[in-house]
Amino acid sequence: MKAMALKKVTNLLENRQPLSMVHLPDPIPGENEILVKISACGVCHTELDEIEGRTKPPRFPVVPGHEVVGRVEARGRGVTIFQIGDRVGIGWIYWACGACKFCIEGNENLCEDFRATGRDANGGYGEYMVIHENFASRIPERFSDSEAAPFLCAGAIGYRSLRLTGLKNGQNLGLTGFGASAHLVLKIVKHQYPQSPIFVFARSEKERQFAMDLGAVWAGDTTEKSPEKIHAIIDTTPVWKPIVEALKNLESGGRLVINAIRKENVDREYLLKLEYSTHLWMEKEIKSVANVARKDISGFLKLAADIPIKPEVQEYPLEEANTALIELKEGRIRGAKVLRIG
Repeated sequence: MKAMALKKVTNLLENRQPLSMVHLPDPIPGENEILVKISACGVCHTELDEIEGRTKPPRFPVVPGHEVVGRVEARGRGVTIFQIGDRVGIGWIYWACGACKFCIEGNENLCEDFRATGRDANGGYGEYMVIHENFASRIPERFSDSEAAPFLCAGAIGYRSLRLTGLKNGQNLGLTGFGASAHLVLKIVKHQYPQSPIFVFARSEKERQFAMDLGAVWAGDTTEKSPEKIHAIIDTTPVWKPIVEALKNLESGGRLVINAIRKENVDREYLLKLEYSTHLWMEKEIKSVANVARKDISGFLKLAADIPIKPEVQEYPLEEANTALIELKEGRIRGAKVLRIG
């Protein structure tokens, strides 16, 4: 099979071709595993973290990608959930132990043995992959393959982030950064919390205009003061500055939820500007989001079909994966980037 593989950690400012085309043996499904013929895979900021070495080190070489859509082409012994030809989606969660307290509670995203798709096992930047059937999800027929791909991480992690804010209908929500995940969160909020105004902070004028087009009541630069205090803010940026700035706009008793696997260190000195009285006083909270659980993927897919949500996507052939990654690194974003495969 053809795949785009990462062979080593590299700096994207110096190396604009971090992935290389390789030919690998087609994978064979083991017990309770399915072989998926991939048709689309979303491009996520977490791939940048893997490439530049901010996450747990991948195995090398590795095929990245964890917003995977395809159809079941073969089944291993013991598979009962899926049939040949079923369309499935695969997210960041590739495997968890199933026996620890977190897994038993349905929070397998916190499992110490959590394994990530495209990091700890080959992912979706290729023609085929295998996965245990318990960690694949059915894709609603309403969505095309490219539309469904960003739902599997950007959508699911946004869905979990919104739930962790504790937002109530009528309370103000802030979104700092406005890429694949944030634009899906905005669409959820418009449906679930129709009386909640949405305030967007983004560095790009195009992103701010995109937010207004989708229904935000206000959009400003990351450093701007919002016209009203905000009860909950979700940060989807890769850096520290937006967090510090967002805390200034947070209402007393409000919560900032950080939706990111890792933060880049380019502006780490900005944390030195964090002042207790300005940013944290009055019982403000900061909460991180760690990975996703299976219920986040299945819950968001159902919600997206019920609303329905139509994501904004930009498509690229598999061979142009490096182009999509560099554009993401440089902030050239409108909605979600998706690789078309096959």
